Amino acid sequence: MHSLAIPEGPNAGTPVILAPFQRQFIEGALAADTANAILSIGRGNGKSAITAGLALGGLIGIWDRQPRREIIAAARTRDQGRIIWDFVAGFAASLPLEIQNQLIYRRAPRLEIEFTGDGGGHVLRVIAADGKSALGGAPTMAILDERGHWALDRGDELEHALLSGLGKRSGRAFLISTSASDDTHPFSRWIDQPPPGSYVQEHRPAPGLPADDSDSLLVANPGALHGIGGSLEWLEAQAARAIARGGSALTTFRLYNRNERISGDSLNMLLTPDEWLSCEVAQLPPRSGGVVIGIDLGGSASMTAAAFYWPETGRLECLGTFPSMPSLLDRGQADGVAGRYVEMHERGELTVLGDKTVPVAPWLAEVMRNVEGENVMAITMDRYKQAELSEALDRAGIRAPVVWRGQGYRDGGEDCERFRRAAFDGQVKAQPSLLLRSAFADAVCKTDDANNLKLTKARSTGRIDAVAASVLAVAQGARIAAQSNKKARMAWF
Repeated sequence: MHSLAIPEGPNAGTPVILAPFQRQFIEGALAADTANAILSIGRGNGKSAITAGLALGGLIGIWDRQPRREIIAAARTRDQGRIIWDFVAGFAASLPLEIQNQLIYRRAPRLEIEFTGDGGGHVLRVIAADGKSALGGAPTMAILDERGHWALDRGDELEHALLSGLGKRSGRAFLISTSASDDTHPFSRWIDQPPPGSYVQEHRPAPGLPADDSDSLLVANPGALHGIGGSLEWLEAQAARAIARGGSALTTFRLYNRNERISGDSLNMLLTPDEWLSCEVAQLPPRSGGVVIGIDLGGSASMTAAAFYWPETGRLECLGTFPSMPSLLDRGQADGVAGRYVEMHERGELTVLGDKTVPVAPWLAEVMRNVEGENVMAITMDRYKQAELSEALDRAGIRAPVVWRGQGYRDGGEDCERFRRAAFDGQVKAQPSLLLRSAFADAVCKTDDANNLKLTKARSTGRIDAVAASVLAVAQGARIAAQSNKKARMAWF
């Protein structure tokens, strides 16, 4: 790689100097026991240069001396694949003249580069994400460029076709991309649950940080310290612009430049991560006035959550509970969040109760102990489980006004709008909570033709129970606060 010259940009013509993170990936990817190498990093950090260098080295026999080598560079579209082809051609221009004379470039019908030296028959081929185009091949190297943003159906077909072909010749796969939008995407699973023989290098900051946080920007963009891509000042300026514009501009910046797992489409999110962060405060307001309790009852797999909201001060607290079987660590692995549940438990935001299900009556008693001595103005719950919750309230001996709400477009739409309005007006204040941050990252709203909202999950294994309970509590608190304090007067005539 250091023998090549940079083909384009302000440093064109100067020798390639690998940054430490680039050298680390190449050494890990080309280790003897590595079959799959995965790199996740922010946009503009030299992914194309690494990809092109690996492809060119494989073509002319630097990494592999098998006869009739075949290198596949797969991208979402042909135009995106052309970027790899152009980089390989640019790097090849700095090779010794005798090697350059053995390269044949083809632009139609496919983007190909053939190397006639070393026995001949070696080819680098660019293909789009169509699984059928790779069937029957036997590549020695496959580069899956921007794997985190391929269409799910055709992308999976192409990945399976390439990996099955690599097995015929002990080839290597390189999966290089910015983060996928959620934990369930196949690229995310490559990182979270790598199979044996995989090397994983992920540059992703901790979730829930401000978009302009300098340290986390450098985590996602390590090239900024080495003159690769945008500088830290440029990234901070882009972050300020995205924060000012909000909406899709901000979530896109988080997805591509901060390398976070977040949907690029923010239109249907209940609250964006930054909107929720504006509700977090270092010092909670007091428990003043009455409290409204929102309950979201889960099953054996889902979480059970309670939210406590004081309308007078805007204070919001939330508590989640899982049954003890399986363990929190095993649940985190199954849900694609690694050790996040264990961390929530250590922070006191998540508790464990029961064996395979959370016993409702003892759990409700525990919920009431959290607000012992407070004036409970209302307990609001989903009417879908009205019978079960009513029986549990009786067994627990709880006496308080109960409000039953639906989770469809009628009640749910009103509750979501009231919650949003309260959050935007500064009437929701909570301490920094990993439980709520994680839940809001997964909470989206479906919209019907009349623009009514319904709360749902962004991914199948997402746990939004804490958000559902908070929406119920805050919306009911807003209704109580809006009621007139005047006493009714009666007159007889």
